[in-house]
Amino acid sequence: MSRPQRGPRSAWGSVWGSARKRATALLALLALLAAFPAPPALAALADGTPQAAVDRSEAPPGGQVTVTGRGWPAGALLTLLVCGQNMAGGTNDCANAEGRAVTTGADGAFRKDVPVPTPPKPCPCVVHVATVTGDSATADVPLVVTGHPVAPLPERSGGERLGVLDARLEGADGLLTWFGAPPARRLVVTVANLGSTPARNPTFRLGTSHGVLAPVWEDRPWHGTVAPGRKERVTLDVELAAGAYGDYLVSLEYGGKVLVEQPWDVSRPWGVTLFWILLGVVVPLAVFRAGMAVVDRVRPRTPATTPPTAGAAPLPWFTPDTDPRDHKGPPPA
Repeated sequence: MSRPQRGPRSAWGSVWGSARKRATALLALLALLAAFPAPPALAALADGTPQAAVDRSEAPPGGQVTVTGRGWPAGALLTLLVCGQNMAGGTNDCANAEGRAVTTGADGAFRKDVPVPTPPKPCPCVVHVATVTGDSATADVPLVVTGHPVAPLPERSGGERLGVLDARLEGADGLLTWFGAPPARRLVVTVANLGSTPARNPTFRLGTSHGVLAPVWEDRPWHGTVAPGRKERVTLDVELAAGAYGDYLVSLEYGGKVLVEQPWDVSRPWGVTLFWILLGVVVPLAVFRAGMAVVDRVRPRTPATTPPTAGAAPLPWFTPDTDPRDHKGPPPA
């Protein structure tokens, strides 16, 4: 018996059914892949970031681990170091004497056995991989050194970057300053943190200079925190020596960089000048008066003349030389 032939509609139905089943299976597979994300190493390789790994996560001091890596520049020279404190302090935290070097292959991969020393700083520890030649690239792989002490990581510092938005000197001279008291002002600055870490209790350096002389610096701690991207108002007292006058320059420094320089024209203490002028006039006058008083006391006194007695005849109008009784001529008629 001959098999009945299928029509065009039934043929298209079978084809559509198989295609629908394949699409459903593909969607299920994609959903399954989305539920399990790619490993970090594969994701990093997709981004072009060099990666490194160790064959085991814990090793005793004196042991050995195998470090492998992919995605590094071809033919690059790499250094491999075991470091403590997650290498927060740089290579000072690493066992540099026990480090190893390796050259990557043409595919950017490498494999190297590295001894596990006792790092100079406590754990958490890492295997630090860095390029020596070519483009700069680094990678850190966590490693537990058995028996090595563990300590909290030091607070990250050095990422703050302070800048000055505004600066001015506030204050005025008083009466005592006019007579030579130390001139004083307040340096008010608005600082902004342009870095990535907060600046906690920063210590500024305040300097004052006169004319061509070098500034005299002194540390001025400021209690407070300048968060990244924020600004704060900082007030520091400035005082000069007694009797200072002329053109001065107030400088503020942080992190080895001069942030601001503010000129300060200090007035002459005219009260001191007036005092010396008065002293130059009053003292000689006082000495002169004292000398005259001494002279008046030590000079001899002359006796006073006796006044005429009351009722005595008045003196004649003539002098003894013209007394008529002494005239030798003939008597008057």
